Amino acid sequence: MRSTDYLIIGSGAVGMAFADVLLSETDAQIIIVDKYHKPGGHWNLAYPFVTLHQPSAFYGVSSKELSKGVKDQVGLNQGLSDLASGAEVCAYFDEVMRHQFLPTGRVQYFPMCEYQGKGKFVSLLTGVERQVEVRKKIVDATYLKTAVPATHTPNFSIDPTVNFMAINELPKITTPPAGFVVIGGGKTGIDACLWLLEHEVNPDHITWIISRDAWLLDRKNTQPTEEFFENSIGAQADQFEALAKATSIDDLFQRLENKGVLLRLDENVRPTMFHGATISQMELKALRSIKNIVRKGRVQQLKATEIVLAEGTIPTSTEHVHVDCSASAISNLEIKPIFADQLITPQTVRSYQPVFSAAFIAHIEASYDSDEEKNGLCQVVPLPNHDTDWIKMLSVFMMNQYTWSQDKALSKWLLNNRLDGFSQLMRSAKGDPEKAATIKRLRENAMPAMMKIHQFMEELSD
Repeated sequence: MRSTDYLIIGSGAVGMAFADVLLSETDAQIIIVDKYHKPGGHWNLAYPFVTLHQPSAFYGVSSKELSKGVKDQVGLNQGLSDLASGAEVCAYFDEVMRHQFLPTGRVQYFPMCEYQGKGKFVSLLTGVERQVEVRKKIVDATYLKTAVPATHTPNFSIDPTVNFMAINELPKITTPPAGFVVIGGGKTGIDACLWLLEHEVNPDHITWIISRDAWLLDRKNTQPTEEFFENSIGAQADQFEALAKATSIDDLFQRLENKGVLLRLDENVRPTMFHGATISQMELKALRSIKNIVRKGRVQQLKATEIVLAEGTIPTSTEHVHVDCSASAISNLEIKPIFADQLITPQTVRSYQPVFSAAFIAHIEASYDSDEEKNGLCQVVPLPNHDTDWIKMLSVFMMNQYTWSQDKALSKWLLNNRLDGFSQLMRSAKGDPEKAATIKRLRENAMPAMMKIHQFMEELSD
């Protein structure tokens, strides 16, 4: 029987970010178990042209930079911080494991193994079972399961004559089809449409089935450098101000759109979904060139000559390529305590940032004592689904930020952690009157915004 201080299930981004901080801040022994052959989790199965949706500077492990520190000079992300490709992300995590984790002698890594509970895991290649005695904690870094198109089973029926494929298969096409039908309006559907457009597919040859329109975030407002201070910190001030002045939930979203905090595909269609997807203005302009957008609910059946949707049908043919982008990015939205006796279940403690959250949770584990104290510092920010989840998400985010700001040691850690970014941006305002004015506006509206959030939360609960 093997023994360890921490048994981490999953070597995806969350598991790697958690382990990295444990290695940096403790002398703990760690065993990492993962079903994939290399670190990186779902990135091992991602479609070949996938990239991060947010700047690379906010991704990876705390101790090693992923970003190249450059702005994209070409493409639809031009002028904004680089977005690592899926291949770059996989290579990065592999390098972290091989050149940082394993050489410490404190990490044992078991890829191609399935965890079966109670400290037992089995090799998928040999069938060998191993039992681990865990001295401190088990860390379930797989709780926020990420569904990927390559392994997704559609929840609609498909006639065998239909030309149907996952987004992964798009680069393998060798014969021009009669047209493309993209099924899904989330991040994956956006990526599929943008890839087709960038490869000069006529937008009139694309049919995009969107069951729910989504509010989107302007990627310009997520940039980590001082050059974009008025966008990144300014957007936070704008959302507090919009909240403080909003007279209703509908008015709030209109104000957020007017401020450029939220974007939408069609100004005549009010979104009912919010998953935190980021997009550049150039990408949004490209997507708007697609005019054949179908809003008739979810697909029920793909037939040889028609597509049956919840609210009607549209024609198709066996000469069309139907691209499945209907997998939900996150399939587990249930919140549970992060610290519960011998189990740690990493979840988001800051909006849109599961990797930062994992690093933060590891720091809390290393630095604080009771589960009560740890959970108090790690209130789970719910993953959004419906549009109004933006309100619920921001409510917990603001409470966490306030709690952290009252702890000097924690504030110092945030300032020095590369995955945080925004703390350093806030500090850069010192001595700059314009930046100071933006921060003043943010702080003056914070309390009125929180009061308005409580009002809107009560309305939603009713």
